[in-house]
Amino acid sequence: MRRAGAAERAAVERLVHDAYSPWIEVIGMRPLPMEADYAALIDAGLVHVTDGLDGLVVLVPEDGVLLVENVAVRPDRQGEGLGRALLAYAEEEARRLGMAALRLYTNVRMASNIALYESLGYVETGRQGVEGRSAVLMRKELGP
Repeated sequence: MRRAGAAERAAVERLVHDAYSPWIEVIGMRPLPMEADYAALIDAGLVHVTDGLDGLVVLVPEDGVLLVENVAVRPDRQGEGLGRALLAYAEEEARRLGMAALRLYTNVRMASNIALYESLGYVETGRQGVEGRSAVLMRKELGP
């Protein structure tokens, strides 16, 4: 894993587009990660990518918590455990930064993603509207 560089913006945007496009029909609109400003996120050092750009995770440090803002895996690599590896990397980063927990949100209709997060120890902390979408808020406390 490494931080994405400015020259990789188009590849990052393509990866996000390809990973999230199937969800448009499910949720009835473009998922929020498809609307993000990847030039700004990359410039801020928040986009972490696999060496082959098969997956990425956007990590935003907050007050004592690391926000997992986006996890994306190229469609032809989904089902291989790459998403789990990206989330494990997020946990390592949280620990490295001295954070006590991770948090994320996902669309209420993305049931397979919710199930994955729950299997990794995330618990639902609430639901709220986020830019016209219904989001499930989740959190994972990190042990010592």
